[in-house]
Amino acid sequence: MRVADLTELLGHLTACWDEERRQLARRLHDSLGSSMTALTMHLGLLSSHLKEQPQRDRAAQMKQLLNNIIETNRKMQLALWNDKLEFLGPKAAIAELVAEWGQDNGIKARASLPDEDPEYSRPQGVTLLRCAEEGLRNVATHAQATEVEVILDDDGDQAMLTVRDNGVGPAPDASNPLSCHGLRLLRERARLLGGTLTLGQGPEGGAMLTMILPKS
Repeated sequence: MRVADLTELLGHLTACWDEERRQLARRLHDSLGSSMTALTMHLGLLSSHLKEQPQRDRAAQMKQLLNNIIETNRKMQLALWNDKLEFLGPKAAIAELVAEWGQDNGIKARASLPDEDPEYSRPQGVTLLRCAEEGLRNVATHAQATEVEVILDDDGDQAMLTVRDNGVGPAPDASNPLSCHGLRLLRERARLLGGTLTLGQGPEGGAMLTMILPKS
């Protein structure tokens, strides 16, 4: 099969994969999420009529359990598809991703984003967000870092997303730092859009993952 055919096939597969994730996240929100919220409201109403303390304590435990399930469902939805990407754009989605990732992993995480909201096609926005996700995933798994920064720059002609940390950096003897499956797929996503993905050592040590996407 020719390279062009493989590229077209990969583009179709990634688009289908993204759409399936979006649909699954929407079903989780519409069915499970709304049902759990309704249960919490009914339990609160029921609790207001309980007189004995043991019953009130048990109702409080049930409410906390439901709240935990709602939060878990919310995080599952976010892992599948960030609604902010669709309604508010990559800038808002990346900001939320970085804040939650830093809190969940106990690592100082900062997002440096444009003042304005750049316009991107859906494939471009999804690819930029996936780059941020994969970069943060690698920091949590390999970097041994205490700080990470996600930077989105846009000059009107191209977008550049960088994930850099203060960790151990790529292995000095690694012949192909993009050899892991997640980064290889991300590189192909960038290539489909005419862009590039590189992974190397940052200017002050640590690792630096950079994606550049042309906007035209």
